[in-house]
Amino acid sequence: MTPAQGGVRGWAATRKGHLSRLRFTSLRLRLVVVFGLVALTAAVSASGIAYWLNREAVLTRTQDAVLGDFKQAMQNRAGTLPSHPSQDELQRTAGQMANSSQRFSVLLVAEDDNGRTVYGSSGGLDGFSLQDVPASLRAAVNKKQSVDADSGNKYAYHLYWQRVVEHGTPYLVAGTRVIDGGATGYMLKSLEPEAKDLNSLAWSLGIATGLALIGSALLAQAAASTVLKPVQRLGVAARRLGEGKLDTRLRVSGTDELADLSRTFNHAAEALEKRVDDMAARDEASRRFVADMSHELRTPLTAITAVTEILEEELEAETGSMDPMIEPAVRLVVSETRRLNDLVENLMEVTRFDAGTARLVLDDVDIADQITACIDARAWLDAVELDAERGIHARLDPRRLDVILANLIGNALKHGGSPVRVAVRASDASAGEQAEVVIAVRDHGPGIAEDVLPHVFDRFYKASASRPRSDGSGLGLSIAMENAHIHGGEITAANSPEGGAVFTLRLPRDASELAEESEKDTAKNGDA
Repeated sequence: MTPAQGGVRGWAATRKGHLSRLRFTSLRLRLVVVFGLVALTAAVSASGIAYWLNREAVLTRTQDAVLGDFKQAMQNRAGTLPSHPSQDELQRTAGQMANSSQRFSVLLVAEDDNGRTVYGSSGGLDGFSLQDVPASLRAAVNKKQSVDADSGNKYAYHLYWQRVVEHGTPYLVAGTRVIDGGATGYMLKSLEPEAKDLNSLAWSLGIATGLALIGSALLAQAAASTVLKPVQRLGVAARRLGEGKLDTRLRVSGTDELADLSRTFNHAAEALEKRVDDMAARDEASRRFVADMSHELRTPLTAITAVTEILEEELEAETGSMDPMIEPAVRLVVSETRRLNDLVENLMEVTRFDAGTARLVLDDVDIADQITACIDARAWLDAVELDAERGIHARLDPRRLDVILANLIGNALKHGGSPVRVAVRASDASAGEQAEVVIAVRDHGPGIAEDVLPHVFDRFYKASASRPRSDGSGLGLSIAMENAHIHGGEITAANSPEGGAVFTLRLPRDASELAEESEKDTAKNGDA
């Protein structure tokens, strides 16, 4: 799998996880839930209060009307009975009392002339009986109160009532005694019609609560859309900004907090774009300066190099014409001129990579022959051991491969000493992986310090700060890495368990596809 593929898969996995989190922590869902809970609480509270108030009003109105009629009937009917009425008189009076607009049952209790307790019920023998009256109510009705005009109690007996439920049906039971002796009367009124009305009211309030909940959900959805659309646009704009599209701006409308947030985002994006443009301009100016400087240095360096070559020939001549006093200075000039030439060439190569103008010139290469040619051209045959089979071919840029090998092997010889071992192996294409060539360059030196390993490919980095004027420019390994990247490859540095440092170069066996994409990008940039 290539780094690009790995990056795409990683992005896809991250995106999937992000969407999964959004699904369970959606702000829209939370808004709807909160709105729904608030509406449900308010609707239930309002419905409960309305039901309780209506229930009390209905029951109190019915109760007052029934008790009023019963009290009036006791005064007008039962009060006319003799002190010791007969059962027939009680029965007849109970029937007359029950014949009221309130339609309640009546039970009259008294003692006849013989001292026996007699009963008269409006429903006959099977009607309202004394067993239907709660014992606590009977006790309260028969309890004689002390009469005290000063305390406001003018009567010895009072009217008492109680609500009971029998077999699921609510009833109102009341009782009182005739003043100055006589019958005791009890009344039983069914509250089933009122209960049905209250049940209907409860259903109506429940339906209203459900409708309020649905309405609140719709309202929350509308409110969430109103609030979240600007937030979603802001999220999309932020992602586009993160992708490098610095000209992204939000449309601002209104004067609320979200509009202020959009304006703030636009100001931040504008400042960021200006900052990046300024940095890009300075970077471009720096690259142009380095490129121009390198080109300008090449002309005097060509003349200086020609002179130093003549001086070098004088040093190598056997005539001994060179003054021994100036010979060290001449050798220093020759060495520094070579170093300056290498530095200028490296700087020009770096500017090409930075400017994006470096291109691949591909050819079919035998890896073993290419390594041999690189070693032979630099007279390293005695210092390098090559472990490579002939016949391992790859379609690469020979010049850039030579630059990579020269830097890796030269670095190994400089810092690790000989012998340097170069091993080559090849892999064929498999599922998810492309065919590649792996070249390992190992030296037998002390290895690389752990704190230096992460920086060995940095530009101008040198492991020892006390040797700022070492033979190298600090650009060799960086240039080698850039040349590997342009092929779609990679270089890694590590320490071998057997001692010494190991640099491993991985290159695809065919860089044609990458070269075509690079040419297309160049054409697009040129058209733009």
